[in-house]
Amino acid sequence: MGQQELIPHLFRSEYRKIVSVLCKQFGFDQIETAEDISSDTFLTASQIWGLNGLPENPVAWLYNVAKNKAINHLKRDAVFQKKISPEFKSGLSENYIQEIDLSSQNISDSQLQMMFTICNPAISQEAQIGLSLRILCGFGIEEIADAFLSNKETINKRLFRAKEKLREEKIKIEMPPSFLIERRLETVLTTIYLLFNEGYYSECQNMTLRKDLCLEAMRLCNMLVENKITNKPPVNALFALMCFHSSRFDARLDKNGEPVLYEEQDTGLWNMELISKGAYYLKNSAKGNEISKYHLEASIAYWGTQKTDTKEKWENVLQLYDHLLKIEYSPVAALNRIFALSKIKGKREAIKEAERLELTGNPFYFSLLGELYTGINKEKAHHNFREALAVAKTDAGKQTIRKKMNLL
Repeated sequence: MGQQELIPHLFRSEYRKIVSVLCKQFGFDQIETAEDISSDTFLTASQIWGLNGLPENPVAWLYNVAKNKAINHLKRDAVFQKKISPEFKSGLSENYIQEIDLSSQNISDSQLQMMFTICNPAISQEAQIGLSLRILCGFGIEEIADAFLSNKETINKRLFRAKEKLREEKIKIEMPPSFLIERRLETVLTTIYLLFNEGYYSECQNMTLRKDLCLEAMRLCNMLVENKITNKPPVNALFALMCFHSSRFDARLDKNGEPVLYEEQDTGLWNMELISKGAYYLKNSAKGNEISKYHLEASIAYWGTQKTDTKEKWENVLQLYDHLLKIEYSPVAALNRIFALSKIKGKREAIKEAERLELTGNPFYFSLLGELYTGINKEKAHHNFREALAVAKTDAGKQTIRKKMNLL
């Protein structure tokens, strides 16, 4: 990998780590300073590497430069000069430098603590996700704006207000007390879940699937699984869900980047290793006494990785959707339930229940009705596909709908 490809790749993977460690070191009130130092580190890399070539260990080089820039900032800071600089004269400078710890363990701990700090009920859920994308995932403001189908100005204001609120509340970057872990964990999982869904069902940048978002969500969830404090049954269930969905990445899009319907996917492209991994974590999630929505969705996703098209499979899926909708209603779950219902009771029964939903404005609703009416009423099938085409948000989605119309 050349320099032009390597620096963006390292920015995506290492920027967030450096920011998390420096935020933990400086405190949340100096998050902009942490971001500036991290960005300046990569700017320095692009300049020096362009002249001298790549260092032997690029990641270690970045960490060393970031540490030095952080120390230089502290030395220049007025508060530092008054309160800490005398200690440097006493021979403690080396110890202080060592406190800026960019070891893998401290990076993981810092990111975990930052995750719980950001996912604080003091700020809105949109702000939590935005800050998570920015700080924990290294996304730029424009990318976050695309994820929210918004603009850079709106996102900048939202993130600024969120940071100010966390400062006003004097939120510390630390794991909450053990008795609050469970309550805060739910918010953390919601953020990771929404992040994954944004990638898996992406409607931004004219992309149906954004693997980068999905992989970031999996990385964050895996951190929770590997930490004994947060390794709870719902966490395992969410990770299993993402493994099952990710196993079909390569089959979901064709060579032109257009979506492939579930029933038309090449099962030979499914990742069996991820399916096995998902099954392992789903089994681990069964150790608790409660069933969360993640347990149910993971179980549904498990059946989605089973290649057989049997009545037993769809009966299980339908029961799981019925349970899921009782816990938490969502249009996506309601529509998917109708699809499962059509497999068991036929299209006519499914049409009756689908039309009761009245999810106008949802392209998947009209597209599902178009499919259900196919072979029953050609005119109504065409009508619903036209409605779906009118409200579809991505070029790939529109192309899929046109193909269905042409098949009629």
